[in-house]
Amino acid sequence: MADKIKGKVWKYGDGVNTDVLYPGKYTYKNLTPEEIASHALEDLDPDFSKKAQKGDIIVAGKNFGMGSSREQAVTALKYKGVAAIIAKSFSRIYFRNAINQGIPAIQSEQASDAIENGEIIEIDFKNGKIITEKREFSFPSFPEKMVEILEAGGLVEYTKKKLGKN
Repeated sequence: MADKIKGKVWKYGDGVNTDVLYPGKYTYKNLTPEEIASHALEDLDPDFSKKAQKGDIIVAGKNFGMGSSREQAVTALKYKGVAAIIAKSFSRIYFRNAINQGIPAIQSEQASDAIENGEIIEIDFKNGKIITEKREFSFPSFPEKMVEILEAGGLVEYTKKKLGKN
């Protein structure tokens, strides 16, 4: 995880659930991560999987990632290149799945309300700041272990590193 990232915002509302993040009709198909990414958010925003770029940032409302615990709902965003997710709140299991796959999940009601779709924002992880064209928002630092997992690119890579299997 870089100390700072900068990306274009894709903004969504409350209750973006795992079935919207990765449509259930693909759940039991044997797809590569890249194929999974091609279906990210297709039922909510058909342009997302076609136009989102590596480094883009999702901003959303309350209870982001609610629903089933399917990991593809995070995998789709990871392999699409989403650099971070900012939301008013996350479902607990989605939050942990995001961290486990190496996507920073930041909770900030104020930033979520103020940030506009298409805006370019910067996230300064080291100083806990979300910087927009008009304002700055603070967020609490991630715990040290979580930072280590994010820096490794997710829990699997972190564990391999700890076991000396890289």
